[in-house]
Amino acid sequence: MKEEPTKQEYAKRVEKLTPKFNSFRNCRRAFISGGLICLVGEIIRQISLNRFGMSQENASITVSVCLILLSVILTGFQLYGKLAKWCGAGTLVPITGFANSVASTAIEYQKEGQVFGIGVKIFTIAGPVILYGVFASWCAGALYWILKTAGML
Repeated sequence: MKEEPTKQEYAKRVEKLTPKFNSFRNCRRAFISGGLICLVGEIIRQISLNRFGMSQENASITVSVCLILLSVILTGFQLYGKLAKWCGAGTLVPITGFANSVASTAIEYQKEGQVFGIGVKIFTIAGPVILYGVFASWCAGALYWILKTAGML
């Protein structure tokens, strides 16, 4: 039977296996990758405005749709996870991270079927975000209505 490690041996093992973080490097990577996502979005917006003559609103919608599509495609080819591991919060915070969370869940549970796999599990991560987003919007709208009715706005 194998002998239990001492507290010192265990502490050394934990220290050896614990990942080392460099906050400055992580922030730099997140800043650069988030900026590159914004740059891609701005390029799409400018092309939509100048090349296709879209309105500001339609160009903005096009940017969102294209970034979501790109994120889902990268997730499908299992590249988004590798990119997110290197970039950190730069890829996880924008709309691309939200699209990745929904798509990766759908891909992961597709083996369990359309209803009990994808249908049930797809909103495991996104569900709370949608729920609290809608609830916060409702609360803000109610507060706005109350203040407007009271003549304070």
